[in-house]
Amino acid sequence: MIQTLPQGTYVPIVTPFSEQGGVDYSGLHTLIDRLLIANVEAIVVMGTTGESPTVKQHEVSEVVKCTIDRVDGRAAVLSGIGGNDTRASLQQAQVAANLGVDGLLVVCPYYSKPTQQGLYEHFKSIAEEVPVPQLVYNIAGRTGVNIETDTLLRLAKIQTIAGVKESSDNIDQISDVLQRLPEDFLVLSGCDHLNFSSLCLGGHGVISTVANLVPVKVKAMVDAVHNNELRAARQLHFELQQLVSGCFIETNPIPVKTALAMMGEIHEVFRLPLCPMESANRSRWETTLEYYNLLGPHEQNNNKLSDERTGQYT
Repeated sequence: MIQTLPQGTYVPIVTPFSEQGGVDYSGLHTLIDRLLIANVEAIVVMGTTGESPTVKQHEVSEVVKCTIDRVDGRAAVLSGIGGNDTRASLQQAQVAANLGVDGLLVVCPYYSKPTQQGLYEHFKSIAEEVPVPQLVYNIAGRTGVNIETDTLLRLAKIQTIAGVKESSDNIDQISDVLQRLPEDFLVLSGCDHLNFSSLCLGGHGVISTVANLVPVKVKAMVDAVHNNELRAARQLHFELQQLVSGCFIETNPIPVKTALAMMGEIHEVFRLPLCPMESANRSRWETTLEYYNLLGPHEQNNNKLSDERTGQYT
């Protein structure tokens, strides 16, 4: 393997937008700094939580560069790439690798619904051409096709494929993967409600949406399991349950981005087809955030965000 990816807490960071619609790089700095203070092991840009389908390639490059510069080696930086055209995905991967990412999160091709052999050839093509560690991203609920364990076993033999983000939402499949894959093949939970269960089965870490809001608590739970402090980890899991449920009251990343805006960290701006939360859900979500003391005094900062946040990284 060219290099290794860490175990632990990965955070798929949101992509903040300015009120004018461009990428808000000042806001991105703020979000990155919060995660670095929490000592998370890795930050993932341009995943599902980052609204990647609506971010143009030149913006992707700027966001990746901005993140790498801001992180400055204090955590691993991965870039999400992929689509239903293998050649285009390969080009995205090469751009990200050239920018200096530590790894790639390569999503299962969506809409086309390839066979298992097609999936194998897709990931194999990217892995053999781009010499950085890669995580296969299995999320059948969004892509329409599941990466079966037998296919992962074949992919694990490829040097640059370091692991899987398992978002199948199926604890039996996660258990099967952990039982059959090599011990050094990273299995990262991609479903927040299954994080504790996956870790207890032997999972190596999480790629956690809710960690955008409470990175310290999510990392504490992950670390507690890895330190065999299961009672403490279970308690943290229970404490996080309402927040986890709230993060998926509407399509991700609408709730988490709304929460960060309520907390005064970013503007509440989405790119269509994503849009602001429905009023009833928003009211319920605000009540949950208040319960977790996530609003507090800094909610009043929400209207003080600088209008100077622009769409150009310098």
